[in-house]
Amino acid sequence: MDITLAVSAMKVVGYGLGAIGPGIGIGIAAYGCCVATARQPELAGRIFTDFIIGAAMAEALALIGFVLTFIF
Repeated sequence: MDITLAVSAMKVVGYGLGAIGPGIGIGIAAYGCCVATARQPELAGRIFTDFIIGAAMAEALALIGFVLTFIF
């Protein structure tokens, strides 16, 4: 019973570590989107579209970590 609990705790910690990178990446991308929109407001639509695509790619890494938590 103790080993099962330890393995479960390791899975949670592993997912937490796996979610740090995408979280930082999306934060930096959002900052860049805000700065770019402030500098060139006429390109806001295209900048936002590129941000959404980049955020989806970064979030996919977190989802992969989430799924791997349950697989292992």
